[in-house]
Amino acid sequence: MKILVLNAGSSSQKSCLYEITDATLTQQPPQPLWEGKIDWTQDRSVAEIEVKTATGEVLQESIDGDSRTAHVAYMLDTLTHGATQVISELSAIDVVGHRVVHGGLDYRDSVIITEDVKKAIAHLSNLAPAHNPAALEGIEAIEQSLGNVKQVAVFDTSFHSTLPDAAAIYPGPYEWVEQGIRRYGFHGISHQYCANRAAQILNRDLTSLRLITCHLGNGCSLAAVNNSRSIDTTMGFTPLDGLMMGSRCGSIDPGILIYLLRQSDYSAESLDHVLNKASGLRGISGISSDFREIKAAMEQGNERAKLAYDIYVHRLRAGIGSMLASLGGLDALVFTAGVGEKSALIRQAACEAWEFLGLKIDVEKNQQQPIDVDIATDDSNVRVLVIHTQEDWAIAQQCWQLLHQ
Repeated sequence: MKILVLNAGSSSQKSCLYEITDATLTQQPPQPLWEGKIDWTQDRSVAEIEVKTATGEVLQESIDGDSRTAHVAYMLDTLTHGATQVISELSAIDVVGHRVVHGGLDYRDSVIITEDVKKAIAHLSNLAPAHNPAALEGIEAIEQSLGNVKQVAVFDTSFHSTLPDAAAIYPGPYEWVEQGIRRYGFHGISHQYCANRAAQILNRDLTSLRLITCHLGNGCSLAAVNNSRSIDTTMGFTPLDGLMMGSRCGSIDPGILIYLLRQSDYSAESLDHVLNKASGLRGISGISSDFREIKAAMEQGNERAKLAYDIYVHRLRAGIGSMLASLGGLDALVFTAGVGEKSALIRQAACEAWEFLGLKIDVEKNQQQPIDVDIATDDSNVRVLVIHTQEDWAIAQQCWQLLHQ
């Protein structure tokens, strides 16, 4: 079965093509036959397209025009034409899977996309305005390019739909609950993949493990996983809650917002920009949302960069502590995503706080750019894993499973 995966971001569109058999499902994630990416970061009317294949062919082009659908269609055309061709025609694709950030309360599992599902994704765009509309554009681009091929929505919120009410419901008026204002959690596809991969690496049944998965990228969140289910997480009603992130503030006193609205010239829109785009590492350091640039500035003696790092580590440790409280113990601590996978400094700092639990990180292993390995010492009471998150493969797996139910 050939499965095309589309992973839409606010300013990018990633895609890859997998060929799956019964055998590949039980193996480590395979390399995609083809991978494509469109980047609109610099200019919405110019698409930077990059395509590569498993055989090493690479294509890089810039395309003008403001039609996102046309840009996606152009990228898909490279599947069947030119040096990057990997299939003879688009009809060879059996199913297309989409990452959809918000599924609300109604979508707790992956679903085949219908008109009703599209309407629901559109309706939930007010909760995920940067991502759900982009996912819809990808769905419509596939309809135009591939016709009636089956499409599947895989929701980032689904994995956290098992949160107990005590973890999910905010202590505001009960009317909020009736309005759907609750903790939804995000990065669920990544957290679920990493939990399953951790069980594979440790050669354990996932239902027997208590895990904390740390998705640390430009966006950051933690999940407490017990008996294969998410029972707590740091992101909330929106992805703004929880840990300090690249440009998002994470959890802050809501009284600050009331104060700013009363005492300053802030509007809802300007507050939204400050909290999502001008806070976190970027806001405190004044340098960047990229942790690599923060680290470089710290090494040059930049005090604001050091402060940003210190707050980041403090918030990360506090978040892990809250997940520990929900789990009542810990078998493995998992690091993933850009910072989690690549920053030995952050992993070391996060782990140092839990030495009293008998968690011991192997300093040498931690420095060796580990991927999908255990970096704890042999005598550590808690395993420490670095896992390369593969959301696209997880989406492909869910497409396969849905079609074979």
